[in-house]
Amino acid sequence: MPLRGPGLLLLLLLHSLRAETQEMEVGVTVGSDCLLSCVYPKRLQFNLDEVYVYWQIRESTVVMVHIPQKNSTSEVDGRYRDRAHLFPQNMEQGNFSLLLRNVTPQDTQRFTCLVFRREQGNMKAILKATVTLRVAANFSVPVVNSSSTRQDQELTFMCTSTNGYPRPNVYWVNKTDDTVLDRALHNDTVSLNERGLYDVVSVLRVPWAPGVSVGCCIENVLLRQNLTGSGPEARSPSGNMDRITEDPGHPRGEGDMALNIILPVVLLGAALVGLLCIIRGCRSRTGAQAVVPEQELTDQLTAQDGDRASASSSPGDIRGSLAMDSLGPVGDGNFELQALHEPPEDRSCRPLVTEGSAPGRTHLDCP
Repeated sequence: MPLRGPGLLLLLLLHSLRAETQEMEVGVTVGSDCLLSCVYPKRLQFNLDEVYVYWQIRESTVVMVHIPQKNSTSEVDGRYRDRAHLFPQNMEQGNFSLLLRNVTPQDTQRFTCLVFRREQGNMKAILKATVTLRVAANFSVPVVNSSSTRQDQELTFMCTSTNGYPRPNVYWVNKTDDTVLDRALHNDTVSLNERGLYDVVSVLRVPWAPGVSVGCCIENVLLRQNLTGSGPEARSPSGNMDRITEDPGHPRGEGDMALNIILPVVLLGAALVGLLCIIRGCRSRTGAQAVVPEQELTDQLTAQDGDRASASSSPGDIRGSLAMDSLGPVGDGNFELQALHEPPEDRSCRPLVTEGSAPGRTHLDCP
C-alpha cells in the first residue's frame, strides 16, 4: 500500500510516540533563513533507501518529505515547496534538519520532524523532534505628530509605526516624570498589512497645559525591544511653537548668561597678555645692542694711533681708519657708529720765560 495521505501521517505520528523525542524553540526575523534541528543522537550510518523523513505542521500540512526512490515534492504544501530543503549527505550521517528560507510571519508554527526506519519489512520510529518557530520583525521608529485647539481644551497626538511583528504593546509616557499615561487616554489601531506585518496608529488626547512633553512607546516583546518616538514642534493655543520633547516651562538662557560674563574676561586677559609680550619684546631688542666699553675703545684708539704714527700716516687717514673700525654690531643685525674719543691733550706744565723776569726765577704755564 502506498505511503501517503493524512491517514499515513496520523499513523506515523502514533508510531513516533515510542521514538527519541526532542523539543526546542527558535527565534528568527522576517526575511532571513533558519535551520530547524532534527539530529539522531547516536552516531549511525543510515541507508536512505530504508529511511523515511517527514516534516509537517498541524499534523496534516507537509513541509518536506523524503520517501525512498520517489520524488515526493508533489506532496509538499505549496507555501514551502521552494523554501524547504533536506540534505541527503547529512541524512546519511543522521542529520535530518530542515533549512527554511525567506521566513515569513506565517511561519510562526510548531514544526514536527518524524524519522522512520524500515527494518525487516516493518516501519520503526527512531526520532521525533518538535521545533517551535518564533518569527519577529522590527517596527519602524514611532513618528509623533501633534495638534492643539483653543486654550483650556485639549492637545492631540498621533503616533504611527509600521512593519513589525508580532502584535506590539503601545504606551504613552509623560516625559516630565517618566510615568505611563492612563490607557483610557489613547485609542490604538493595530492592523495587518499586505506583507502580513503589523501597522500601528495610536491617538492620544490630553487637556491642554503648558510644558506638555510626551512620548509614544512601541514594545516588541519577542525582540525585547522598546522604541520611543517624541513629538515634533507643536503650536500652542497662544500661537507660539512649543517643543514637545522639551519642557517649555523650564527657564532657558542660563548658559548664554554665563557665556556673556566669561567671554569678556577671557578677551581682556588675552589683550593684557599680548600687550605685555609686545612691551617685553621691544625692551629685549633695545637692550641687545653690543656696545664697546669706553675704556676698551680708548685703548684700541691709542694702539691704532701708535701704529699709524709709526707708519707715517696723516692725521686725516688715522681718523678715517678709526671711523671705519669703530663700527660695532647691534643686536638687530644693523650697525651704528660709536662715539670717537680724541687723543688726550698734553696738559703738562711748560716753563714760561718772560722779559724782565729775575734771573733764576721760572714761571710755569699750566693749562
